[in-house]
Amino acid sequence: MGLTQPVARSTLADANERRDWRIYAEFAQRLIVRARALYAADSFRVELAHTDYALDATTIDLCLSVFPWAKFRTAKAAVKLHTLLDLRGSIPSFIHISDGKLHEVNVLDLLLPEAGAS
Repeated sequence: MGLTQPVARSTLADANERRDWRIYAEFAQRLIVRARALYAADSFRVELAHTDYALDATTIDLCLSVFPWAKFRTAKAAVKLHTLLDLRGSIPSFIHISDGKLHEVNVLDLLLPEAGAS
């Protein structure tokens, strides 16, 4: 990249703090589209006529004293990772990180369904 010396961690942290998160979200979506295209024709021991998805959510416990913005219970902090998995290639097609209180059924409102998917 033409850098003559290592980049300080604080410089990277400052740059990431100023950068809009949507840049990373768009980049991730483009990578997902490319990965799905690479694995679209592969057989995964499951014969599916259409694109099928599975929605899963995982609660990630955090330390309340370190992450006070992620209050989940009285003495706990957490975030929730919601993942929509394309069963034909085991590639996530949607990932959403929310506070720990968002129920999985409410994530369905955030999804844009693909035509013909079940």
